[in-house]
Amino acid sequence: MDWDKLRVFYNVAESGNFTRAASRLEISQSAISRQISNLEDRLGVPLFHRHARGLILTEQGELLFRTTREVFSELAMAKARVTENTKVAQGTLNIAATVGFGTTWVTPRLHKFLNQYPELRLTLRFSDDPVDLTVNESDVAITSSVTEDEELIYRELLCRSLHIYSSRKYLFNFGVPLKPEDLDRHRLVIFNGKTMIPSDNINWLLTCGTPPGVKREPYLSINNLYGIARTIEAGSGIACLPSYIAKKCKNLVQILPEIVVPNVRFYFVYPRQLKDSKRIQQLWTFLNEESQIETETETETETELKCS
Repeated sequence: MDWDKLRVFYNVAESGNFTRAASRLEISQSAISRQISNLEDRLGVPLFHRHARGLILTEQGELLFRTTREVFSELAMAKARVTENTKVAQGTLNIAATVGFGTTWVTPRLHKFLNQYPELRLTLRFSDDPVDLTVNESDVAITSSVTEDEELIYRELLCRSLHIYSSRKYLFNFGVPLKPEDLDRHRLVIFNGKTMIPSDNINWLLTCGTPPGVKREPYLSINNLYGIARTIEAGSGIACLPSYIAKKCKNLVQILPEIVVPNVRFYFVYPRQLKDSKRIQQLWTFLNEESQIETETETETETELKCS
């Protein structure tokens, strides 16, 4: 059976529609549709029920989906055993990361990691869609999303507070909110991703200081945290952002600093069958050390500010 067609089928089944699968596989929807049709013709059975909201697996499709998942999982384990049978970690390590955290926190540190391990090569893919590590899409995912999958190992990489930011330009024009209730009169910019959000509390600003059950209407919605940071830096309004994003913008001002804020957590995730991988362990050790260094620096800075 054609492995490429099986890979396309698995991603379509996992995604539930051609659009998301096309984005994940970086091929056109028409090419995916042709692959699925050819596979169905070859098997002589329909694999999906097609309807307006997306795709539902048929009974035969469910069977093929489960079998394909097991096969790809076994292949990933076999590949890991082959490539890790060396004294020095080498080869390519495939990493998936969410767009905002990946571009602002992960990528600036990778040159240092590669200098330490010159035999390694990295492939980094940014996406806010869920990553399936069981089909060899990636070896490691760095994400805030947690799933109940016993085949995956989760390690908390970083925990950062969400703070409220705006620009001096906006605050000059619309005033500075002095208490949470004042946010009712301001332009709030929020995250609107429908597949995977950076944190369950990322849109906490809509309910901060409101009565139970009351939710503010956003002024602007964007599905990328860095995009939110840049638009409020230009004067569009007020947003709730993690500090690692806000640091990339020079003209942001933190407001309502005395409010108790929620946290955003990111995890280092990899398949259980790769638990002995030298490459993955080296990457985890490096990123974890970088996170601890940054945490210590931020704590020292906050202490100095309080003392002054």
